[in-house]
Order: sequence, then structure tokens, then C-alpha cells
Amino acid sequence: MKRWLRDVLGRRPAWMNALLAFCAYMTFVYVPWDFFVKPVAADAEAWFGFLLHGWAAKATEPIHWAIYAAGTYGFWRMRPWMWPWASVYAAQIAIGMAVWPVLHFGGVRGALAGAAAFAPFAALTVALWRARDAFRAPRRPLRERCGEWALVTGASSGIGAAFARALAAEGFSVVLSARRADRLERLAAELERERGVRTRVVPIDLAAPDGAARLADAVSDLELGVLVNNAGFGHAGRFDACSEERLVQMVQVNCTAPLVLAHRVAPGMRARGRGALIFTGSLAAKQPMPLHATYAASKAFVGLLGEALWAELRGSGVDVLVVEPGTTDTEFQQVAGEVAHEGETPEHVVAVALEALGRQPSVGIGWWRWLRGNLGMRLLPRSLLTLAAQRVTERQTPAELR
Repeated sequence: MKRWLRDVLGRRPAWMNALLAFCAYMTFVYVPWDFFVKPVAADAEAWFGFLLHGWAAKATEPIHWAIYAAGTYGFWRMRPWMWPWASVYAAQIAIGMAVWPVLHFGGVRGALAGAAAFAPFAALTVALWRARDAFRAPRRPLRERCGEWALVTGASSGIGAAFARALAAEGFSVVLSARRADRLERLAAELERERGVRTRVVPIDLAAPDGAARLADAVSDLELGVLVNNAGFGHAGRFDACSEERLVQMVQVNCTAPLVLAHRVAPGMRARGRGALIFTGSLAAKQPMPLHATYAASKAFVGLLGEALWAELRGSGVDVLVVEPGTTDTEFQQVAGEVAHEGETPEHVVAVALEALGRQPSVGIGWWRWLRGNLGMRLLPRSLLTLAAQRVTERQTPAELR
């Protein structure tokens, strides 16, 4: 815990940690109390030095909450959009602190009080303006951080193909693995032609009991710098109506294969002091999913495994990330037997994942889906959340499979 706290506080200077703590206090304590508990008649909110009272003040408190919530997240993750936003907001407060005493006291007394209140917030505005580099600290290139070779499973389409293209664009030589050799060969030719990288194609069905071990043996001569455990599939429908063989294969591909591959390559990464393990999980893992019961359970396994390895490998030079897409525009829906519905692009999922790698243990794709998956588990009874999930999956499952 002490090491984690040192890492967290070390991401920013001490004065910025104080701002983070203040924003968190306003987000989780003061503004909720102000909005839900404080009587309307006693409520007051200040904007640019002008005080709003009663219902007018209540109406603006959600805006204040959103601002401080953005500040909490922005300081916590040190997001680039915090510059110049944070300094602009601090300037607004400085102006308000200068204006309010003049309006309230008037005369010389108000002017002096306004100047005294303005000075520290003006200094804060300047400090935030000068902190641009802190919010845009350059990162070492991924290829330099991890090594030469990357292995991507499930690389024949969708998120796996997008990972392969993105890693090749970073300069990685890529091992492409999936069942369909023809697609892998075409992708390999594309990467070699357009990116000038080396490739290796290893067609293997990870649903076979020895599939993951055979894949690990096929790349044992390479120093893998990145492992993307992406292969996986779903199977929609009532549990008792699903094929038992297909469900067992799903557990083999979604759970056993990533475990075996990570176990094979992690020792070499740790010994070299660099590398990255990426697991493609799912937001479906955040709650029980009727009509996708085994799939959600398998992705919960992946998520918990990946986040535990993130903790175990901290400080070793090996980064671990669980990427948790929601609905994505891939072959998943067709293979799972779902009714088609819109989703994120694979390229967006991969871009978010590579940006988060080395910064956090897991990342959800899409704010709304993240809120549904995380806040629901914290605020709602598990039984109610499960029934709500069933309403969603029913709309995505053909009638004959419900």
C-alpha cells in the first residue's frame, strides 16, 4: 500500500496533489451534501463573484459537481486536456474572489480584500498554466519499453487484427495467431509491405486442449515483448439450451489459453525487466449476464487474473492491462448468435488500450458503458442488476435462443 501511495503521489508535484485532494473532497463530500442536504433557503453558489441563492443556486450545483469530478479524474490520470482547462477555471475563481469583496463591502475595504483574495488564486492560475508539460509528459515509445516481438491471438479479424496493425505501426515484429491461416497470411503480407516489420503466422485453434501450449512452443525462440491475449468468443442463449461442447470450448479459449500463454511468457519478461501483458476482457464481466452466463463468467476470470498480475508485476518493468470493451463492431455478434447491434470500432478500442497501458490495471471502453458496469455494481442490489442485464441481453438474443 505504501508503494502504491508513493507511486500515486509521485505522478504530480505536492501542490497538485493538494488540488487533487480538494477536487475529490468537493466531488464526493461537499457538493453532494450541498445539493441533497442543505436547505434551499440556505443555499448559495458563486459564479464570477456573483452570488446565486435558493433554487438558482441548486440548479447550478450539478455543474459545479461535474467540474470538480472532471478535476478529480483529470488530476488522478494527469490527462492532457487538463491544460489549459484547469488554469482557465482557476482564473475564473481568481476573478470571482476579486469581484465578490468589491460587491459585498465596496470602497477601499472591498478593493483591498479583493486584491488579497485574488493574489493566491492568480498564483495558482499561473502555476497551472506553466504545468503544461506535467500533463503532457512524453512516454518512451512502446517498442523501446517492451522489446521487438509481439504475439497477438485472435489476430485474423476485429480487435486482434487492430492490435496487430497498431503494434506494427509502433515498430513491433508481430506473431499472428488464430484459426484461419488465409486471413493471417493476408494480414502478415500487409504488415510487412506497409510497415516493413517481420511477421510469423501460427495458425492454431486455442479451443484444443493443447492449443495454447503448442502456440507457446511455436514462439519459444522469440523474446516476446508484448503478449495480447485477445482470442475469445461468446455463445448467446439459455444455458440449458446451449451446446455443452461449445461452452467448454469457450472456457478453454477465453480462460485456459490466456492463463497458459501468460504463464509461459511472463518469466522471460520479468527476467529481462520489460514487457507487456494485455488481456481482452469485457464489460460483460462486471455483472452476471443471463443468456451470456458462461461468457460473462469467463471474462470475469480474465479480468481478475489480469488485474492480479498487474499488482504482482508492479515494479518489475512488465506492464499488465485488462481492456474491457463493450459492444464492438466485430464478428463477435455473428459468432455468438446475437442480433446485430451497433458498437465501438476495434481501432478505437485498441487506441484506448495502448494509451492506458502502463498507467492503470484495466480500462473500460466508453463512458456510458463504464458507468453502467461499475456504478451499477456499487449502487444496486446484485439481483436487480442481473435482472436488468437480462432485459438487455434478451433484446440482443434471437427469440428461439431465449
